Amino acid sequence: MTDRNRARPKADLANLAGLAAAASQEARVAAARRRMMPVRLTDEERLVSIDELSEQFAIGRLDELELHRRVDIVNEAVTHADLQPAFAGLPQPALYTPPPRKQGRWRWAAFVGAVWMALPFFLTGLVFLVFGREVAAAIFAIPALVWVGAAYRWASAPTRRSRQS
Repeated sequence: MTDRNRARPKADLANLAGLAAAASQEARVAAARRRMMPVRLTDEERLVSIDELSEQFAIGRLDELELHRRVDIVNEAVTHADLQPAFAGLPQPALYTPPPRKQGRWRWAAFVGAVWMALPFFLTGLVFLVFGREVAAAIFAIPALVWVGAAYRWASAPTRRSRQS
């Protein structure tokens, strides 16, 4: 094997999936930005834009004169298209990022799957209980109930993202 072949990084599936997700997110933001161009600005959107410029000033990407010039552009802007010169050479404001998707719905789907997996064991335990086999009923039903309880606790727990917010 030559050194040239070793130097090339392997394109694994996880890396490609990550790149595809990032490209998809960028495409959604670009589409949202295009849809918003002819729409008139609200006062709240102007304030968000000025806050974004203030952050860029705090980071050091803008000096004071440039900040004042760009804030004047934002205050004079009528539509979202008029905002583009104010953010030339800077990251786009958060106005165009889509709202985050709700996380955790898949947890409830997993909980339903756990209930369906535990249901035959619970019903078998009930049958044993009806026929007077309490020990056998406990052996089947109690672990099924514990399984469902643990799955419910896991599904209803806050996700890492919601704890950080």
